[in-house]
Amino acid sequence: MSRFGPAWWNGLRARIGKRSDRVFAQSALNVRRVNALEPEIKALSDAELRKASLDLRWRIKGGESLEKVMPRAYALVREAAQRTVGMRHHDVQILGGTAMTKRCVIEMEPGEGKTLVATLPVYLYALAGEGVHVMTVNDYLAQRDAKLMSPVYNLLGMRVGVTNPDFDKNTRRDAYLCDITYGTATQFGFDFLQDRLAMGGEATGGGAAALLFGEKGKTEAPMQRGHFCAIIDEADSVLIDDARTPLIISAPSSEPDQQVVDAYEWAARHAVEFQVDEDFTRDVEKKTIELKREGRWKVRALPMSKLVRQLPLEELYEYMERAIKVLLEFQRDQQYVILEDEVQLVDEGTGRIMHGRKLRGGLHQAIEAKERVPVTVGTSQAARTTIQSYFLRYKNLLGMTGTIWSSRWEVKRIYSLTSVKIPTHYPSKRVRMPDKMYTQADARWKAVVDEARQMHAMKRPVLIGTRSIDASEHLSNLLREQGVPHTVLNAKEHAKEAEIVEKAGELGAVTIATNMAGRGTDIKVTEDVDAMGGLHVIGTERHDSERVDNQLIGRSGRHGAPGSSQFFLSLDDQLLEGFGNARAERIRRSYRSGSTNGGVQRDRLVGLLRKAQRKIERKHSRGRTQLMKYEKRRTEMQENMGLDPFLNTAE
Repeated sequence: MSRFGPAWWNGLRARIGKRSDRVFAQSALNVRRVNALEPEIKALSDAELRKASLDLRWRIKGGESLEKVMPRAYALVREAAQRTVGMRHHDVQILGGTAMTKRCVIEMEPGEGKTLVATLPVYLYALAGEGVHVMTVNDYLAQRDAKLMSPVYNLLGMRVGVTNPDFDKNTRRDAYLCDITYGTATQFGFDFLQDRLAMGGEATGGGAAALLFGEKGKTEAPMQRGHFCAIIDEADSVLIDDARTPLIISAPSSEPDQQVVDAYEWAARHAVEFQVDEDFTRDVEKKTIELKREGRWKVRALPMSKLVRQLPLEELYEYMERAIKVLLEFQRDQQYVILEDEVQLVDEGTGRIMHGRKLRGGLHQAIEAKERVPVTVGTSQAARTTIQSYFLRYKNLLGMTGTIWSSRWEVKRIYSLTSVKIPTHYPSKRVRMPDKMYTQADARWKAVVDEARQMHAMKRPVLIGTRSIDASEHLSNLLREQGVPHTVLNAKEHAKEAEIVEKAGELGAVTIATNMAGRGTDIKVTEDVDAMGGLHVIGTERHDSERVDNQLIGRSGRHGAPGSSQFFLSLDDQLLEGFGNARAERIRRSYRSGSTNGGVQRDRLVGLLRKAQRKIERKHSRGRTQLMKYEKRRTEMQENMGLDPFLNTAE
């Protein structure tokens, strides 16, 4: 029975003025049309389903609009999904799939089946025969979703491909020739840049295409055949969080400069000798380090090799400032890890390694020198774009996520996408318990261990979210000391991800995870677990964005099942630095002075952390806006000079 009955329609009339509400009402009409077609479609055989799908293709080629064939297309997908993967689209999923086609990002509660929802617009736009790109936040989800939903598309005569950084160019080209292509947003962006390089050839002036692809690079056929439709899963992560960093393909320099390598290593050795306020000033808000007069005198007095001494003093100051910056702001197993003598960056939002990504401005080389791994040679930019520029190329842009509402205005301003909330199919039974606040980090960790031990004794599964790899390993040691069996999921254990996630909902399971267990992860629980209250989620620290916290919470209580969550916070949490170092220390001193037991429930402190979180969110939003404006000016300048704005970009 449809939930959109007469009473629902009467209630909608009072709020029909907003565009999001108009989209909602139009989408609900499509639900009725799809439901009316269900008996007819159900009577078709598999061969007749495929024939009906082919008929829709011919109707699109004959000039009919996608909107006109939408009800029949959605009815076909619903039936194909039920026959192949045993899933039937609920009314709210049909509603969400329709709203996405109105140039919207839909917000659906975690666990409402967004992967299944995506099959509706994916199939609809694939009927046009121009290729549909389905984008996820990581390769694991891209492979999982493609494998899970391929039977649905195959029954309807559609071919499915996957693009992956481990695949060669020919394999990726074949994937793009399919009707539907799954992959990560960054992989689609890098493939686009590689196509520009291959087509640009020697005209780029820097020899980048020859360096990256060989002499025949410029004559190869492009991998991507166009930008007709992009459907983005976890759209807030892709369109907002990833938009802070441009996508850059670097062209390696021919020979390493020993003088530069020596300078990085020299600065890394001596950076610990410099003291804040005494030798340099630190602006936490702007993330800058500047040597004072005393610091510059200290640099001059340091022992240095003959090669380093030949560098100008201003350059020596810059090397030292970079070394101090990475010493203070970049911590191993937080912002990066060391794998096979290489510095690999970690995305805090997803907890995953960002393969092939490097920090700019010499910071990456400074980290390498700090960690005493081989300092990589300098690189130059061969091709560059931003998330904003890349996605605005698509004729049709659609998205879905569980946490977009707080950022809906930014998405509207940059991408002209309207955000629409979709109701849940089942009432949520998730219990969100009040945050607990501790004045000392040690007291917080003790409370987390005690909570996990109690849940394990009850045989109730627990998922403990940490902000960094370092924190996950620290907590693992504490649990081991208390004899609590557990598993750890972080960027170092990415190969075991599927196995760990599969067992995380079992009776008595205790799983420690970075944000790898956040977005898109569906932890299955049994009826026995539901009877105990479902999966219990523990957050050990809040992130820079409330949306990331909500994704962690959303791992429990999915599909209308019971679940609970609680955060254990501390005054030592990194988030408090959003107020600046000086104010953060004043807050810590003030609240610790009257504390004897290390932790009490204090609503004001929890409110202060939320205020710091909002401040950081606004700062990141300003950074994304500034990057977009810069890229727009740079593109206009390149085009006015008759150059490809994506190639051979100078810093």
